[in-house]
Amino acid sequence: MTEHRNALGQPIGFPLPDWTPCARPPRTPMLGRYCHVEPLDMARHADQLDTVFRDGDPGNWTYLGVGPFATAEAFRSYLSKAAASEDPLAHGIVDAATGIAVGMASYLRIDANNGCIEVGGIHLSDRLKRTRASAEAMFLMMRRAFDELGYRRYEWKCDSLNAPSRAAAERYGFRFEGIFRQAVVYKGRNRDTAWFAVLDSEWPAIRSAFEAWLAPANFDTAGTQRQRLSNLIADARSRPR
Repeated sequence: MTEHRNALGQPIGFPLPDWTPCARPPRTPMLGRYCHVEPLDMARHADQLDTVFRDGDPGNWTYLGVGPFATAEAFRSYLSKAAASEDPLAHGIVDAATGIAVGMASYLRIDANNGCIEVGGIHLSDRLKRTRASAEAMFLMMRRAFDELGYRRYEWKCDSLNAPSRAAAERYGFRFEGIFRQAVVYKGRNRDTAWFAVLDSEWPAIRSAFEAWLAPANFDTAGTQRQRLSNLIADARSRPR
């Protein structure tokens, strides 16, 4: 990229003469082949989420800022507040085949003026982990941020000790940007935060890789992937633009 300088010869960031703030994410569903990502709704999602999370591995709560909850009432109270919030803007991830909510994810730290938005609060039940639906949910949320709303930067942050989350971020095409040491106190302990991001300039390659990976032809009759998403993303990034 060409270096830009001001009238004094000082290096400055590249110009954005046509930049306008982004719209905030709407409360409308994102529909995919394997899942639907729907704004969190107590009537539709609360009981289903309580069931799938309560039946799952308690360790799934370790790196979340909340939970596990001792009672269904406590969980519903948390969900009620989450459903009413504008930032974080919580969503239920619904299995398209069964219509059952099997996970959650949120948009948060929504900075429409600067075109920056984060995905977080990701809680996948054991039914959703390592499925096409879980990857598609992340794809749908990225696609909304970049293609529908025009954001420039899409962030993923997690506890630096959360190895599965860090691996997922890299598998989905996020680039590691560093560790913010002693960034958070939660559940009575320290968190060093690992930062990842995708930029709008990187998104077309990631989008094409996701579309190829999610295509039914990429899976055999047993549901085994023919090509890995991470390989498709690496291949797409290596092509001349």
